[in-house]
Amino acid sequence: MTNSIGKNDKNAAPIVAIDGTAIKGVREAKKLTQLYVANVVGVTTDTISRWENNRYPTVKRDNAEKLAMALEVELPEILRREPVPEEASLATPEKRDWRLVASLAVIVVVVLVVGIFIYQRSITRLVAVRWLPHYGAPGQIVPVQIKVLRPNSDSGGFIVKERLPAGGRFVRSNPPAAGDVGGGAVKWLIAGGSGPVTISYTMTLPQGLQADTLARFNGELVRREGPGTSKDDIGGDDTITVGGYHWADSNGDHRIDDNEIMPAYYLTEEMKGLGLDWRTIENIWSGRGYRWNERKKGYEVVK
Repeated sequence: MTNSIGKNDKNAAPIVAIDGTAIKGVREAKKLTQLYVANVVGVTTDTISRWENNRYPTVKRDNAEKLAMALEVELPEILRREPVPEEASLATPEKRDWRLVASLAVIVVVVLVVGIFIYQRSITRLVAVRWLPHYGAPGQIVPVQIKVLRPNSDSGGFIVKERLPAGGRFVRSNPPAAGDVGGGAVKWLIAGGSGPVTISYTMTLPQGLQADTLARFNGELVRREGPGTSKDDIGGDDTITVGGYHWADSNGDHRIDDNEIMPAYYLTEEMKGLGLDWRTIENIWSGRGYRWNERKKGYEVVK
């Protein structure tokens, strides 16, 4: 199996071909937003869109593995099968059969090796990733999600601890937070089981901050390990830019366009009952944009 990476470049990541149609189908079936997937992988939503539209048919293997993790599938499920070269169709039947068998053998070996690698890595430990909107207004409710990826077998229970930005206020969550919530600290106790767990919560951003100030989050995942416990930081996003923006306005241009309305809709549906205001989002999308009224501490739709 040849590689287009130079032989002398030992640090270069291998390249794999991805299936954009499969990626989009899995993401929509699991009601995951492009923004969430982009944050887990560490790329932009435009990149995710290009991958799904097959505008970037090949990507680095480590990005493909992160993408599979975000979509909660094995890597082979989002890889594209390479077509048989055109010259093979002109070969004799014996040569075509030989090449077909050889190609299938290579594909099977690659799929098995990659599948075993992903599976072995997935069962070693829990991984927690936080998603945050890029922007939000002071005193306004914003959504936050923490997704915990865990082995397919029962990994035991774990604790998620989240510390909100100074001056931020916890609103509510699903599943409910454990015990009293105070001092900007929130905890969840999750029972043992298998498969991913999503913690969704809403909070209000701090008041009185200067425009375009970063509100910082930090948290940790606590799991049992032997006779004691071990801790890992929650990965993913850790800051929100606080200013005159709506959280659904992912690029901060004071509009909610067609590309932003669908992710906002899926998220508000998923987090129904947690205090998100869908009517305001829809009104802004229906208009020409919005502006932040500092005196009234609210959004004004531009008609």
